[in-house]
Amino acid sequence: MADQGARRLPKYQRIAAALRQAIQDGEYGPGDRLPGENDLMAAYQVARMTARQALGVLQTEGIVEARKGAGVFVRSYRPIRRRGVPRLSSASWGSGRSIWSGDIEDRTLVVDRLEVAQRPAPGPVAELLGVPEGEPVRVRSRRYVLDGKPVLFSVSYLPAELVAGTSIESEDTGPGGTYARLTELGHRPVRFREEIRSRMPSVEEAERLDLAPGTPVVLICRTAFTAEGRAVEVNEMTLDSASYVLEYEFEG
Repeated sequence: MADQGARRLPKYQRIAAALRQAIQDGEYGPGDRLPGENDLMAAYQVARMTARQALGVLQTEGIVEARKGAGVFVRSYRPIRRRGVPRLSSASWGSGRSIWSGDIEDRTLVVDRLEVAQRPAPGPVAELLGVPEGEPVRVRSRRYVLDGKPVLFSVSYLPAELVAGTSIESEDTGPGGTYARLTELGHRPVRFREEIRSRMPSVEEAERLDLAPGTPVVLICRTAFTAEGRAVEVNEMTLDSASYVLEYEFEG
């Protein structure tokens, strides 16, 4: 019965299923090139559009990626394990390390598209920071590129009255980053709240993160609070979902 159901599938789906199985069986490993359109046309006696649709299915699923002028390749998947609780410990940023240091291990991280500006606080951000909507806040936006692949775009909003004229307005905030500088200013973050959701990306988000078609994004909004309960930063992050494992460990 299963074979009969498979035979009722469109040809391009049957070809995609065969390629998917070959990848799962190890016939094609990470970084290997799959048969091209011409190869599939000859092997399955199908039209070019059918072969193209079959490869497109696997691209949409995030299993493979197309490289312009080179072909379609099995994706190399070495996920970033984002450990949500320990990465925010003051033992990390308080000692001068980046909160990214535990995520990337021995991999090469580059921060680009860095911009520091003053902008009106959007409504949701203003509410979290406890300031009037439209009030000027300091905004730090940056893109993180790991092993040559964009994986995250981050925008931080901070109250202007706390950080104006400080190194937090510099491109390089120094050892330990923003949280270490807030601590030096007397506004030490001691509590964090993260809200997580997922959706398909906008055109701009897909361009920023160089996303393969069909790849969702994960949205994380983190708010940092002082011991007095004041919100001192709102960080809106857009993650390439195919690049991450989100790990949270709690004691019951």
